[in-house]
Amino acid sequence: MTWAQNFTPIGDSLLWSAVVALIPILYFFWALAVKRMKGYVAGITTLAVSLVVAVLAYKMPASMALMSASQGAVYGILPIGWIIVTSVFLYKLTVKTGQFDIIRNSVLSITEDRRLQALLVAFSFGAFLEGAAGFGAPVAISAALLVGLGFNPLYAAGLCLLANTAPVAFGAIGIPITAMEGPTGIPAMEISKMVGRQLPFISVFIPLYLIIIMAGFKRAFEVLPAILVSGVSFALTQYLSSNFIGPELPDILSALVSLFTLAIFLKFWKPKTIFRFQSEAEAQVAATTVVSHAKHTSGEIFKAWSPFLILTAFISIWGVPQIKAALTGHYEGTNGLLKAINSIGHNLTFMPEVPGLNNLILNGNGDPIPAVYKLEVLGAAGTAILLAAVVTKFIVNISWKEWVKTFAETCNELKFPILTIAAVVGFAYVTNSSGMSTTLGMLLAKTGSLFPFFSPVLGWLGVFITGSDTSANLLFGNLQKITATSVGMDPLLALAANSSGGVTGKMISPQSIAVACAAVGLAGKESDLFRFTVKHSLFLILIVCILTFLQSNVLSWMIP
Repeated sequence: MTWAQNFTPIGDSLLWSAVVALIPILYFFWALAVKRMKGYVAGITTLAVSLVVAVLAYKMPASMALMSASQGAVYGILPIGWIIVTSVFLYKLTVKTGQFDIIRNSVLSITEDRRLQALLVAFSFGAFLEGAAGFGAPVAISAALLVGLGFNPLYAAGLCLLANTAPVAFGAIGIPITAMEGPTGIPAMEISKMVGRQLPFISVFIPLYLIIIMAGFKRAFEVLPAILVSGVSFALTQYLSSNFIGPELPDILSALVSLFTLAIFLKFWKPKTIFRFQSEAEAQVAATTVVSHAKHTSGEIFKAWSPFLILTAFISIWGVPQIKAALTGHYEGTNGLLKAINSIGHNLTFMPEVPGLNNLILNGNGDPIPAVYKLEVLGAAGTAILLAAVVTKFIVNISWKEWVKTFAETCNELKFPILTIAAVVGFAYVTNSSGMSTTLGMLLAKTGSLFPFFSPVLGWLGVFITGSDTSANLLFGNLQKITATSVGMDPLLALAANSSGGVTGKMISPQSIAVACAAVGLAGKESDLFRFTVKHSLFLILIVCILTFLQSNVLSWMIP
């Protein structure tokens, strides 16, 4: 028995249907921002609310709604939850073996200033991880590093979520951009060019905004030269690579250029005063000062950083399209090694149909929607990180007993965050399969001549719901193209706006909040982090809306 999506179930009124579709989202905002519920409580209850709305208002069969939630929950565990577990596990290995003390000292040897540490770790290194792996790895790893350096956990998580705005559109080897080519028919290279003429304006601003949030205007301007070096080098490389190379490498190249340029600059320039958080106890400051004077050989520093260098190598390899295809059993080339890997990957990739759901929901065009549990065990980025942890075991000389014990401790610590992630991804899947998200998109598409202003809000909303710029682009890409054509807006600009607007929603996505809290040991404090990021998300989406409106009406020469 099939069921057809109805995007105007309330009296055939798009407005009232959208009001009802907003109920689960507004509930989630209320649960975290007002009631300050623990993350897993907010996630589970939001999922329950979305199920009620889907069944009662959208007339979705209850069995289909429940199976859609199960599909999302499975995806929340693998690959997303798997990335968090392995990332935190790798970090804990370096802490337990004392290697992180050397890592801390190596960063302090570049700068003891918290503002500059945030630029190096949260902005540049986090962007590199976003470009190579995506999903939750950038925030999880960079936030854990900042906490290890002495940052307040809430601040570390919030700053990393905010810094992650710049690279999200080109994350995971450009997948958010390349994914839009299929449903829209517009070449990925053209979309890449347009996004590369929007996002650099955000990228050059983020480092300054990051430091203002940390330390205020006065102390931000004290390190303005370093901020400019970090932001301008990143934004310029992002523009050049996205316009002349393609969507695959802007993040990786921009991050590396920004990281090395700033590190070299700090060898010759130092701020007049060293900034530390007021909340840092005197004893902590004294301990940090002692560590900063400790001397380590280049070999010791290399050994300490090697787990993260190996991590970088593995996730970069996992991101190469041909290797990714082999790891998931979809390689069709002739390379002997990749064919051997493909055989293993095929046996470790499971795509069972979701019972009672697969091809039983008909979309707005009357086409059946496939639904499978996507279990790519070998191809998951978390598996790459686990293999890095296996190699790390031999580098840091930890016994297998302690290695397994540490992994078990990590799993136990993250049980509630994983439950949170499973619940909120389940909520996203119910919202999409019931048609609620499409209803909201259709309402925004009715804004007529103001659509160029509201176009980025579709991407923002999509990423908030799904937690993924890729998913938001697939969800609303074609709607953006059709609506833009009907109101006289360049479709290419609308597609870019969807992706650029989406990056500003990443920091408040329930998945991102849960991931960040899990990484820094703040399970149950998701409401505090949400309250920290939501105002910045709204401010940044406003900037993208204004920029898109100007590019559509005044700065149209910027459109390729």
